[in-house]
Amino acid sequence: MPDRPNILWICTDQQRYDTIHALGNAHIRTPNLDRLVAEGVAFTQAYCQSPICTPSRASFLTGQYPSTIHVNRNGNAYFPQGVRLITRDLADLGYDCGLVGKLHLSAAEGRVEQRPDDGYRVFQWSHHPKPEPFWPTEQHDYQRWLRDQGVDWEQAYGGETPDGSDARTEFSPGIAARYHQTTWCAQVAEEFIREPRQGPWLMSVNPFDPHPPFDPPPEYLARMDVASMPLPLFRPEELQSQLRFAGIDHQTEKPVSPYDYDARLMIAAYYAQIELIDDAVGRLLDVLEETGQRENTIVIFTSDHGEMLGDHGLLLKGCRFYEGAVHVPLILSWPGHWQSGLCSDALVELVDLVPTFLDVLGQPIPEKVQGRSLLPILEGRAAPSHHRAFVRCEYHDALARPYRSRANMIFDGRYKLVLYHGHEVGELYDLAADPHEFYNLWDEPDLERMRCRLMKQIFDAVMLVTDDGQPRVGRY
Repeated sequence: MPDRPNILWICTDQQRYDTIHALGNAHIRTPNLDRLVAEGVAFTQAYCQSPICTPSRASFLTGQYPSTIHVNRNGNAYFPQGVRLITRDLADLGYDCGLVGKLHLSAAEGRVEQRPDDGYRVFQWSHHPKPEPFWPTEQHDYQRWLRDQGVDWEQAYGGETPDGSDARTEFSPGIAARYHQTTWCAQVAEEFIREPRQGPWLMSVNPFDPHPPFDPPPEYLARMDVASMPLPLFRPEELQSQLRFAGIDHQTEKPVSPYDYDARLMIAAYYAQIELIDDAVGRLLDVLEETGQRENTIVIFTSDHGEMLGDHGLLLKGCRFYEGAVHVPLILSWPGHWQSGLCSDALVELVDLVPTFLDVLGQPIPEKVQGRSLLPILEGRAAPSHHRAFVRCEYHDALARPYRSRANMIFDGRYKLVLYHGHEVGELYDLAADPHEFYNLWDEPDLERMRCRLMKQIFDAVMLVTDDGQPRVGRY
């Protein structure tokens, strides 16, 4: 099958949906992502299946929900045997597979995570870019790269803040762009793309950014107009209303007003990290053009989940399901084969990527795969306005937090319902009337029927994908 396309799969960490200039953010410069939007299909209603790294990555690498494959948490000792990754499947089909950056399918604190049977020939690993005591240098490919260039992290990290001072603040500059982990990811990917080979390849480019601590290169932060940055979505009454959810796990232990910290500087630093990512994307697109591979390469850009970024008084992530946390960017491009310049507002999930890959290659989609191929929309054979009746997202004791919370979210394109299992509190939003999710309608008596309908949909959706995960070989 000589016409099998290459696959360049770029997955950032903790990047919100609303961070691309061409898709409506006037405060950020993303010319290369804008170029990818113009060359492909941008799914503007794409949702992750968990707002936490490991369960989300496990789901989009398998096409199954986290609870189905029992990968619900960060920090697990290992990835379960017998759960197939799409990269293993592609390697078996003759793809040369490589990875640079994060994998994060099992615990990566103080150790290099244990690799499952992932199919990657090239595996250049770097979880968080920091050096020891997090990871020994010899096992941390990014830190080895710095060392080989004679760069000491402790001396190179940090620079002048936008006001010209060199004092460290909460959102201060990190390491210079030429030594940044995102730059290293692009360099390793470029070397992989340039390798001579006979068959197709897949390259997973997984930088740590724009994950906190929001420490972009000094030169990128310096060019940001901090004063023009928008403030987070917030209303003062949320300092009180969010306390209803104090028994739900989140990395923000109590809500905080954006007027109590430098929220504009935080957003500027976050956007500056994404602008560095955008430059890395441009570098890789240029390499594909230069080497004559662009027309035979599928490019995917997405993120594992979002970031609250101060919205509703919350920072970071946890057991909450606001748009900033669960709504992610998703762009797919294959010039000459798929539609270009299309923005699809169909509801899609990241589990839909695995069946899309298999569909492109003419491979059967196993019954265990719970995603749905996006190929009909990509090829213009299906209306771009509809793919799913609803999307859902899960949280099951995903972080090492005291309450060990569990929750499910469902969103049908208008109403979003969140169930916190074992709690009386919940959330219901009408995003048509309230797109910023300020008004929780959970207790509205007029919407009791709607609430019950969505609760049944969640229950049905969870139970209809409950499976042993093993092939049946007999009647008994």
